[in-house]
Amino acid sequence: MIDTQKRQERVILVGVELQETEHFDQSMAELASLARTAGAEVIGAYSQKRDRYDSKAFIGSGKLEEIKAIIEGEEIDTVVVNNRLTARQNTNLETALEVKVIDRMQLILDIFAMRARSYEGKLQVHLAQLKYMLPRLVGQGIMLSRQAGGIGSRGPGESQLELNRRSIRNQIRDIEQQLKRVEANRQTSRDKRIQSTAFKIGLVGYTNAGKSTIMNALTDNRQYEADELFATLDATTKQIYLDGKFEATLTDTVGFIQDLPTELVAAFKSTLEESRHLDLLIHVIDASDPNHEEQEKVVLGILEDLDMLDIPRLTLYNKMDQAQDFTATLFPYESVSAKSETARADLRDLLIRSIKERFVAFDIKINPSQLYKVYDLGKVALLNHEDLEESERLRGYIAPEHQWRLEAFYD
Repeated sequence: MIDTQKRQERVILVGVELQETEHFDQSMAELASLARTAGAEVIGAYSQKRDRYDSKAFIGSGKLEEIKAIIEGEEIDTVVVNNRLTARQNTNLETALEVKVIDRMQLILDIFAMRARSYEGKLQVHLAQLKYMLPRLVGQGIMLSRQAGGIGSRGPGESQLELNRRSIRNQIRDIEQQLKRVEANRQTSRDKRIQSTAFKIGLVGYTNAGKSTIMNALTDNRQYEADELFATLDATTKQIYLDGKFEATLTDTVGFIQDLPTELVAAFKSTLEESRHLDLLIHVIDASDPNHEEQEKVVLGILEDLDMLDIPRLTLYNKMDQAQDFTATLFPYESVSAKSETARADLRDLLIRSIKERFVAFDIKINPSQLYKVYDLGKVALLNHEDLEESERLRGYIAPEHQWRLEAFYD
């Protein structure tokens, strides 16, 4: 009987810790998670302390010989380096080690290629990969002759790796033109959402913080969720109703990560533009991750780069059921366990409280004959429904920009 099951790619991780390197162990642990997300079997991780990276092969000659022996003894298929390699370093490492070598950036690009679902998402990943490849079309080693595929070679595929620079530039130009057409269509949809009276909420956070789980708890639609990095890639927007008829939209965005490849930052900036026009950002943080403070800084740094720090923001610590010795580092904050039985009610109550804090309270007298107008008002205001049965008073909370709508109830 022939075993048709595909063998997992066996990889080892390699990193260089410079004197000024911060959180090196955390970065290596994250690299292992990235490799497993890409479908690899991580056999081991090896590091070296140096004053600077070796310009020829990234690591020193002694460590290079050590890794070569490990590759032969453990039947390693791929070496994943926890830094961005130059084209020269990549070629020299592959020549010396005689196996495929990819860096952290190429690994992230590969996962994005695997996760992209929408037409635009696939175009953006393809564009990012081509831009990454262009300066690396050098030499005739393993880098330009990967026939086996596997991690680091998804997306455009092996044929593109053998194309010359002119061909790749033509592909880049063609994809950029396609993306402009897609962006024009998406801008039309975005303009409609901006003009809508619906309250716009966005979920942002480090990858694997639980944004999709929260999205699922708040909506009836199922968003893919898993305990892995970049489970969600394409931005998704759903409509929800809070406190009766109050209309809101909820957008789930791609997770952030340290050292996100510049090619992807540029490629996905248009996707993250969806979050620029929100009324409320929910910054979701994995409370169970001991490195959550550093992850918070990464997210806030990217939000600053996108000029989005002025959007009202709610800090939400998630996975409290898994957290041990938890200490909050951002204030004020709320906490939740998005997979608990009460998560849906808890999250909705939390959102309503947060919205009320940003709205203006009102208490007005109304004529009973005006009750039919309350239905439309409920789309933009959080109302105290218990007051509406046989009362001549209307209480609730409304956004400052919608206060003019209360004039319809004045005598």
